Amino acid sequence: MSTSHPQFLRYVLIADAIASGATGALMILGASFLSGLLAIPGGLIFEAGLILVPYVLFVAIIAGRPVIPVKPVWFIIACNALWTLSSLVLLVSGLIAPNALGYAFVLVQAVVVAVLGELQYVALRRKAVAA
Repeated sequence: MSTSHPQFLRYVLIADAIASGATGALMILGASFLSGLLAIPGGLIFEAGLILVPYVLFVAIIAGRPVIPVKPVWFIIACNALWTLSSLVLLVSGLIAPNALGYAFVLVQAVVVAVLGELQYVALRRKAVAA
C-alpha cells in the first residue's frame, strides 16, 4: 500500500485502534496470567491496559470522521511517542525486573507503537503536501 493513497492515514489510525484495543483487552483480561509469564507486576499490566481504553476510543472516533482533523492526529502521534519512550524508560529504570519474555513483550509493543506513530506522521505529512 502506498503512503500517497488518500485513505492511508485513515487505515493507519484504524490499525492503531485495533492493535491498541487488542493489546489493552489482553492486558486487562489477562493481567494475572501475563504477570506470571512476563515477571511484570499484574497491577502495572492491568493499569496500562486501562490507559488504552480511552485512547482506543479517541483514535477510533478520529479515524471514523469523514475528514480527519490534523490536530487530533498530532496528539495521537505524541501519545504514541510518549508510550514508546515510557516503555523503554520502564525497562532501564530498574522499577520492574521482567524476565526475557517480559523484556521482549515490552520491546515489541514499544516498536509496534513507534512504527504506528511513524506511519501516522508520514501519512499526515503526505496529506499536508497533497493539500
